[in-house]
Amino acid sequence: MIAIIDYGVGNIKSLQFAFDKLDIKTCVTASKETITSCDAVVLPGVGAFNDAMKALEAHGLVDILKHEAGSGKPFLGICLGMQLLYEKSYEDGIWDGLGLLSGQIERIAPTVKVPHMGWNTLAHHRANPIISSIDEQSYVYFVHSYYITKPDQASLVSSCLYGDEVPAIVQRDNVIGMQFHPEKSGQIGIQLLKNFGEMIS
Repeated sequence: MIAIIDYGVGNIKSLQFAFDKLDIKTCVTASKETITSCDAVVLPGVGAFNDAMKALEAHGLVDILKHEAGSGKPFLGICLGMQLLYEKSYEDGIWDGLGLLSGQIERIAPTVKVPHMGWNTLAHHRANPIISSIDEQSYVYFVHSYYITKPDQASLVSSCLYGDEVPAIVQRDNVIGMQFHPEKSGQIGIQLLKNFGEMIS
């Protein structure tokens, strides 16, 4: 069972539907007890970084998410949920994130249209089970105005080019992030979610 974290800022229904298509059981929850009992965690998110962190704090979820990530349980952050995994964001101020991954969040440079919205291709940096059966230059769907800068390069699995190199998939140990929306990325996104599901023991 995968716990999809419900804290009021996630694109949850389409994500749950995508897992349903794969016959992967999920529950949408903000219950600490339920999160702890599940085999994996997905942290979705849309909107502003600080609003999302405040929502996690208001639901009392910050410590339990850190604990679950530290336990070795498969943990996937999607879009804003990926950005929340990092140490710090400079979106309309300076805000602390969950600190599960090394790096910071900054606005996409104005040399390109912001937000980055639409389909873009993945360039793979290293082999990883999360990109099993995902060809180089596969298209996935992005909607974001901020991106990870100064990431730990050892965690970078795939990127896309949008003005600068944008980390698209990252992974350190059991913690994975996808900057794009796999649930909106057609068959490629479904395969990525399938790959995540296969990491669950």
